Amino acid sequence: MNKFYLSSLLAVFVLALIAWAGGPALPWLFGIVLPYAAVILFVVGVIRKVMGWSRSAVPFAIPTTGGQQRSMPWINQNKIDNPSTKFGVFIRMALEILTFRSLFRNTRIKMTEEGRFSYNLELFLWIGALAFHYAFLATLVRHLRFFLEPVPLCIKAIETIDSFFRFEISYDAIQFGLPGVYISGIVLFAAVSYLFLRRLLISKVRYISLAQDYFPLFLIMGIAFTGILMRYFTKVEIAAIKDLTMSLVTFKALAFNVPQGIGPLFYIHLILVCTLLAYFPFSKLMHMGGIFLSPTRNMTANTREVRHVNPWNYPVKVHTYEAYENEFREKMIEAGLPVDKMPDESTAEEEKE
Repeated sequence: MNKFYLSSLLAVFVLALIAWAGGPALPWLFGIVLPYAAVILFVVGVIRKVMGWSRSAVPFAIPTTGGQQRSMPWINQNKIDNPSTKFGVFIRMALEILTFRSLFRNTRIKMTEEGRFSYNLELFLWIGALAFHYAFLATLVRHLRFFLEPVPLCIKAIETIDSFFRFEISYDAIQFGLPGVYISGIVLFAAVSYLFLRRLLISKVRYISLAQDYFPLFLIMGIAFTGILMRYFTKVEIAAIKDLTMSLVTFKALAFNVPQGIGPLFYIHLILVCTLLAYFPFSKLMHMGGIFLSPTRNMTANTREVRHVNPWNYPVKVHTYEAYENEFREKMIEAGLPVDKMPDESTAEEEKE
């Protein structure tokens, strides 16, 4: 059993126990203080990380290429995998961010029974990562209805597209029926479970996996699972949760008045979300911002046309060996160290000058 997997699972389980026991007893702490602290850590941490990356100089042109560079007119250039223009870089970045193009071409090496190597595309990894990220995005956008009043039509449209199997009957202003099933929540839980099982069951991936690889997976898995529980299995006071979220957005929550009727399951959901927000800037999840500043992706491959100037090449005060020897020549001779010029020669040259 992987010790990193167990420690990460135990940490998430302890967080859930703390929220289950402390949420109803200290609602102001878990419902107001922790969300504000998590958002502040998230915003400040992301800004600091991105600013640090933006200040880092790129001494060499290091775009990762996967095709023919621009060369002779009769040689076809791969304008996406080896872009020589800003527009080509834009198309490459867009495909990378929206479709995970480099992950799509990722391969796994296997040895056949004949002792030969075979290269197979990791299509399931690409599908799982794509489903995970887009389901997460849809879930985040859909949850904006808790923070906006009135809810914009675009969010209502996304919520309608995301939901299916809705059956409601209205009688005397009372609605009966089944809640709509949101595709994004179920896909998110299934995708993050697949990514976890892949990391756990494939020996080579498990060998390089650490606690910081499992911990965010368990956090997101817990967030999706508690969200599904609150949506379909356990009754929660949606009106009270809406009042709490709106008070957080409008800063009315600073009066430390938490609406009544919010159950412990919501506090478990909330503390996992807050932990993910606070942990985000200090984890590998920051690849979300790093992809935009990666020189292997955002640089043009035009080194045959334009010379890349090292931004670190600024004028500095140097101390040449000749100046060093003039300063320590006598001491070097006393120590038996070789010198380029003896004291008489250097004195004669100075008199000539």
